[in-house]
Amino acid sequence: MPEGPARVAVLGVGLIGGSIGLAAQRRLGAEVVGYDPDPETVAEARRQGAIGAAAASVAAACADAEVVFCAAPVGRLPELAAAALAAAGPDTVLSDVGSTKRGIVAAIGADERFIGGHPLAGAETAGVENARVDLFEGARWYLTPTERSSGLLYDRLQRTISGLGARPQAIDPESHDRIMATVSHMPHVLANALAAEAATVLDGSERPPEVGPSFRDTTRVAGANPPVWADIYAANADAVADSVESVARRLADAAALLRGGDRGAIQAWQAAAGEDRRRLLERQLDAGPLRELRIVVANEPGTIARLALALGEAGVNIEDMALHPAPDMQSGSVSLWVGGAEQARRAEELVRERGHSVTVVGDER
Repeated sequence: MPEGPARVAVLGVGLIGGSIGLAAQRRLGAEVVGYDPDPETVAEARRQGAIGAAAASVAAACADAEVVFCAAPVGRLPELAAAALAAAGPDTVLSDVGSTKRGIVAAIGADERFIGGHPLAGAETAGVENARVDLFEGARWYLTPTERSSGLLYDRLQRTISGLGARPQAIDPESHDRIMATVSHMPHVLANALAAEAATVLDGSERPPEVGPSFRDTTRVAGANPPVWADIYAANADAVADSVESVARRLADAAALLRGGDRGAIQAWQAAAGEDRRRLLERQLDAGPLRELRIVVANEPGTIARLALALGEAGVNIEDMALHPAPDMQSGSVSLWVGGAEQARRAEELVRERGHSVTVVGDER
């Protein structure tokens, strides 16, 4: 069983929080304590085995926890996380699972114990009764460390998330929210618009045709969980609006192309879209055997965060890491494992550019 925290607190035990609890218990052997403002939700989490014990308050849940996950709706996260930090000990790392990051990082990111997070995992069904131990298996899990983040606590959080089955990657909050606006939030906007358009066109028909699989697939998320998505849209309004306007321009161009009637141009447009999708999906494939980079660093605030963010921005995914402080705690080394020779070469160059000594230890861990 992978090494992990002895005690994990989960604040909010729905689908995501419940799945964290299941994975932390079964994969890491951790004691999981859960808190939720709804007593019925907590009771169901106990019945499902998603938590081992229930806490009556945020403070009680956080007592002696090494890792705390806040799994509430986006609009409630800053207040919940602030309460958890007030109750947690000095060596506790706290993260959240919200799909927007700028707001919560601005609110509480100055505390070295907080590192924002967002797992790219979910399901069409909500609620702890649908929690799964394998929900995060192979999923990207974004982390947003800052200059104030503790390197030791970042290491613990990354190791915990890897132990849950996910693939952590550092990203700055602004880039995260801009990317999510396009690849996560915008599809919901498009699904809503398409569902409304189809309803307008077909509602007046005496015998509306049956919809095909393309329509069902494209509109699967239309109208999903209105309170949750209202919070998400509000928290990322400018980035989502920018994406809406950009896509609207592309749709206008598509309309002009179609009205022009140039079959060759239309075919090229369709082929280019397929190539764009293929290229984007290929980036998610495994890069190859893991390579270890051992880096000598000074024990200064923000060093680990700067390294992780620089590599993440360059497209180098840190699949695992370990810190090795020197006895005097003035310096130390950090081992980073990245996928494949090309990512290792790129990582080595970036690390050297930042003035650190680095050695590529081997081809595989």
